[in-house]
Amino acid sequence: MAPRRPTARDRSRRVLSQNFLADPAAVARVVRAARLGPDDLLLEVGAGRGRLTRPLAARCGRLIAYEVDPAVLPELAATCADLPRVEVRPADFLAATPPAEPFAVVGNIPWSLTAAVVRWCLAAPGLRSATLLTQLEYARKRAGDRGRWSRLTVLTWPERHWRLAGRVPRTAFRPVPAVDGGILRVDRRPAPLLPRAALPAYRRMVELGFGGVGGSLAASLRTAHPARRVAGALRAARLDPDTPVGLVWPEQWLVLFRLLHAVDPGRSR
Repeated sequence: MAPRRPTARDRSRRVLSQNFLADPAAVARVVRAARLGPDDLLLEVGAGRGRLTRPLAARCGRLIAYEVDPAVLPELAATCADLPRVEVRPADFLAATPPAEPFAVVGNIPWSLTAAVVRWCLAAPGLRSATLLTQLEYARKRAGDRGRWSRLTVLTWPERHWRLAGRVPRTAFRPVPAVDGGILRVDRRPAPLLPRAALPAYRRMVELGFGGVGGSLAASLRTAHPARRVAGALRAARLDPDTPVGLVWPEQWLVLFRLLHAVDPGRSR
């Protein structure tokens, strides 16, 4: 029997990186992870046919559902027709202006646009939290789930907390993708872990460490700080000088920064 030729709809789904949630248990898992309150403003990314939209709307005060695919918009509109607090926007979420008031983001996002959606969320001043269904490996990488920490996570750690909030098997999606999904949760901290004035210097230190100058974290830091001071900071952070930079915990980066830059933790607020 000859294999079925891809239809125009199949090709569109591939271009738009669409994998719709079909498992009610997975939908419930994402909704629980979002931890919404009755007064929250919520933006949903890639609402699709509305499988997440209805249960999310039941938990929040107001919901703006973004969907760019005209093929699924009629079904989404019908799903939301009796939900007065839901506004369907047939527009590209990435082109949207963030609300001026505090808000949250939730979405089973197009996996090919994961990095762009995360950048949008990190840049939005009013974002309180983002709960994003991504490829599992992306979520694990950002959350340090394998004991390795990405540059982006470490750079933003003083202001944002990253964690893996759940796993969604690939069989929960239609069409079924090649890999499992992961629920990535990013929360803005009520107050940064460092003084705001110190954040640019912290980010420069992290970029220096991940830049690989000198072949090790210790060697990289010694290009900007006295060797004895670097050695003492590494000892205080319980770090071997040869520790690969990706294995340094965010908390250890904070210790290194406070010691190398003489930052008083009591001034973080």
